[in-house]
Amino acid sequence: MRARVFLLGAASAGALAIASAACAAPPEASNQTTVGEIVVTARKLDTARDTIQPQTGASTYAITNQAIQAMPAGDNAGLNQVVLQAPGVAQDSYGQLHIRGEHNGVQYRINGVILPEGLSVFGQALSPRLADRVTLITGALPAQYGLRTAGIIDISTKSGVQSGGSVSLYGGSHGEIEPSIEYAGHAGDTNLFVSGSYLSDQLGIESPDGKSTPLHDRTSQFQGFAYLDRIIDPDSRVSLVLGTSDERFQIPDLSGQQPSLTFGPNANSALNPPLTVNGQTTYPSADLNESQTEVTHYGAVSYLHTTERLTTQVSLFGRYSELKFTPDVDGDLLYDGLAQSADKTDVAGGLQAEGAYHLNDAHTVRGGVIIEVDRSTSNTTSDVIALDPVTGLQTTDIPTPIVENSAQTAATYSVYLQDEWTVVKGLTLNYGLRFDQFDGYRDENQLSPRVNLVWIPIQGTTVHAGYSRYFSPPPFELVGGETVSKFQNTTAAPLSTADTTPYSERANYYDVGVEQRVNQALTVGIDSYYKTSTNMVDEGQFGAPIILTPFNYAEGRQYGVELSSSLNIGSFTAYANGAWSQAQGRDIVSSQFNFAPQELAYIADHYIYLDHNQTYSASMGASYRCGDSRVSGDLIYGSGLRADLPLSGGGDIPNGRALAPYTQVNLSASHKFAAAPGGPIEIRVDLINAFNDRYEIRDGTGVGVGAPQYGARRGLFAGFTKDF
Repeated sequence: MRARVFLLGAASAGALAIASAACAAPPEASNQTTVGEIVVTARKLDTARDTIQPQTGASTYAITNQAIQAMPAGDNAGLNQVVLQAPGVAQDSYGQLHIRGEHNGVQYRINGVILPEGLSVFGQALSPRLADRVTLITGALPAQYGLRTAGIIDISTKSGVQSGGSVSLYGGSHGEIEPSIEYAGHAGDTNLFVSGSYLSDQLGIESPDGKSTPLHDRTSQFQGFAYLDRIIDPDSRVSLVLGTSDERFQIPDLSGQQPSLTFGPNANSALNPPLTVNGQTTYPSADLNESQTEVTHYGAVSYLHTTERLTTQVSLFGRYSELKFTPDVDGDLLYDGLAQSADKTDVAGGLQAEGAYHLNDAHTVRGGVIIEVDRSTSNTTSDVIALDPVTGLQTTDIPTPIVENSAQTAATYSVYLQDEWTVVKGLTLNYGLRFDQFDGYRDENQLSPRVNLVWIPIQGTTVHAGYSRYFSPPPFELVGGETVSKFQNTTAAPLSTADTTPYSERANYYDVGVEQRVNQALTVGIDSYYKTSTNMVDEGQFGAPIILTPFNYAEGRQYGVELSSSLNIGSFTAYANGAWSQAQGRDIVSSQFNFAPQELAYIADHYIYLDHNQTYSASMGASYRCGDSRVSGDLIYGSGLRADLPLSGGGDIPNGRALAPYTQVNLSASHKFAAAPGGPIEIRVDLINAFNDRYEIRDGTGVGVGAPQYGARRGLFAGFTKDF
């Protein structure tokens, strides 16, 4: 990939610096107050917390709240849209993100505390509104990070150190309307921050046909968050995080289609009689009525204590999540041969105890213990039509329910120890060991060495190189418990009979990168990575409920190069990131019943691209502020995810081609009326997908790919925010 970084000449840079200084924003008029002693203590404790989990040798990309506000849509955007601006991140349907060619594999942390995985598919359980800073950590990770290693998204939350609040109303195209509120305050040594929002929209899930506002695609979403901390003394703090998300989605429909499913001796032939359900053989696709509800509640309580040499934090964390899919029984049966209602819940909780001890000027020792227990419950009822085992023809048009209720408990135990050794000035070696024990559908474990080297040969130049051994169990809450044999001789009979339980992935990861600070304004970087794995975990969407199912490739390989640059000249900021990535796998060795025999046979002998591989990705943006006015824009580019390649003689090469490339440009303008009665008011206007690029994220083909999905069409949005 050839990357172009447009730099300013000395004269133009100087002119821009002068203009930026002239347009520097004046101190904002607001009723916010700060208490100096509280601010100093809070910052000291935040810094102490960060020393427990440094990112020595890893690749990090931080996005501040100020940068989020400057983005088109600001904190009205989803968290996935914020992270999408980081290098090496590709978008997928249902709001999913792929970091460095991985399928999910993302771990979320709030103020360094692990947030257990949940059952959310469409929804964004976390909002940018709660973030003071969002940091993406990837690459060869130090020993404190494990299990989910594609990327760590660590959110440092806002707090109540600064008092004040705001109410906002935002909306526009697709019938979107989103009121929200924030408040921060303190009383003595107690600080509080709360936020809440409600979204109603007619574009809840990506369009399956490229329409601006699809049929049957309404969503309603509520999110709430609270952060409370109590400074016990200058060296100690106890904090509490609480959050909730309740999101409801209609499943969008295509129009103009009728069922064409048949069963009988002549496979895929019009000679077979059409499938009949309760006397019906026709069903307009526009009348399908499916829906999905996703609920998440989470919380964490932490105690932090720091001394001159030792800093420790002990946290208890928990998460409850529920996913409920409601089918259109007759319609789903006629189109898919299966109508499945699913109600899945997952309750997870655990302990995270970590510490850092400054042994001397050369060594800082860190260690920790993480224990998590996960209870997953799945209640499903699958309506099918019975087929004659000899002729393959249906024997009745009355649906037969197949009930599958199951529950399973898993436990994960992790422990790590590492030493950050300053070998000489400018040269740091971080080395350690991590042990993980996973007891779930399988009982597996691994001892994983980690080593990272950071070298600063001259001022402004940082070189890092690292190796990490990774152990990644499949997402426990997504592993299905269906009995395949129950569906034999029905319209939902599996394509294959093998059903091996997914394995944990084991991988070797190498990363090398250089960051150069050219001057006070400009920083550029390049990073490369190479990963090989056995039992590589991937996920696919199989069946009617929009629930992802994990499976394994026997072998996997992922490698790529990322380029990054950032420019900051007074009131003007800009960034440009680019990435080249390859992700491939061979031989599917678990959950085989989801795949056609010919598909399994081809993949057994060939490395194929993973369905979420995107060879080229890029993001860039700029923001310019003059006084109380700001204009900004950003761009994302993708060369396209994968789809099947039809062969002239029949059949397909799985994931054999890339979809068409796309470029989405977003623009924004805002102005703050600082002297407005009752407090400042900010007005903003956002134009999303300004050039109305009609691009396809998915075409409905590929390994484990569901329905077609298109990116959102052009939308015009406006909002106001009132400070109080």
